[in-house]
Amino acid sequence: MDRLYERPDIYDLAYTEETYKILKEHYMKMFKDCQISSILDCSFGTGNLTIVLAEMGYKVSASDISEAMLEKGREKALKKGLDIELKQCDFRNLSKNFHDKYDCVMSTGNSLPYVKNDELEKVLREMDALVRDKGYLYFDIRNWDKIIRTHQRFYFYPPFFKDDIRINLFQIWDHNSDGTITFNIVYSFEKENKVIQREIFEEIYNPVSKDFIIKVLDELGYYDFKIKPYPYIREVELEDVDWYCLLARKK
Repeated sequence: MDRLYERPDIYDLAYTEETYKILKEHYMKMFKDCQISSILDCSFGTGNLTIVLAEMGYKVSASDISEAMLEKGREKALKKGLDIELKQCDFRNLSKNFHDKYDCVMSTGNSLPYVKNDELEKVLREMDALVRDKGYLYFDIRNWDKIIRTHQRFYFYPPFFKDDIRINLFQIWDHNSDGTITFNIVYSFEKENKVIQREIFEEIYNPVSKDFIIKVLDELGYYDFKIKPYPYIREVELEDVDWYCLLARKK
């Protein structure tokens, strides 16, 4: 079955100018009072969650494992007149591809759970190697603790429109015996009350608890943890959110 992250034409459909406005507010609140000017995102995708940072004045570098996604990201950055250094690489080998130090190294789009927990520890160490002293690690991620606790299977998005086509998006989550969760991601495209196209994708994730990530970061010498709902628009109980983000400072 196809992977969504090799289909930037489909992946980008749900992201709009309103998304950018929400993200801008989110980053302004998360990075308030932080001494951050340079940022590396090691899960750039097509830039939907990161290009806004370059527009806000941050110096952004980025990488992604998918060249197809990066190519779309290059097009977006060029169209906006933004200078973003982009490299294709696996974030498990991040320090072999980047050699500068950054004020903030980040992973966006729930990308960390693509690897198993033991590999995730290596990824966090790879990210840490590129963070300057007193710099920051940041990521956004699904609330896997909630998903495991509730054994949630279905996730629905509000329908949205592209020109005169209505797009419906939902996910069916298969909880596998090996502990992984398969996301079956279903798009249906409607015109004049008829389905004219369907696209189905499959992504496999390795659930990771918030406590595990905090433990690893604590061992790496991080402190001043700022954990908020994602996107961070208002305060809500973290136990109930679908996504959260974490910002931590390096000693």
